[in-house]
Amino acid sequence: MSDPVIYFSITIAALIVLLHLWAVISVFRSDKSVGTKTLWALLIWMFPVIGLVIWGIAGPLGYTQGPSSPEHSK
Repeated sequence: MSDPVIYFSITIAALIVLLHLWAVISVFRSDKSVGTKTLWALLIWMFPVIGLVIWGIAGPLGYTQGPSSPEHSK
């Protein structure tokens, strides 16, 4: 293999790993139940690319928005 192909492959793999970690962290930061979080995390870990696609379409709906303390809401 040529060097550009190897570098491209490494870049794609690194992006998938970073997206994977971000998705799992986002799942555990959501306000869903523990069972739902567990199922999403298992789906993402067992099927990395397909799980990311499914999570990207259906998953990130339960984020808690807003200030982190009453002081920030003034």
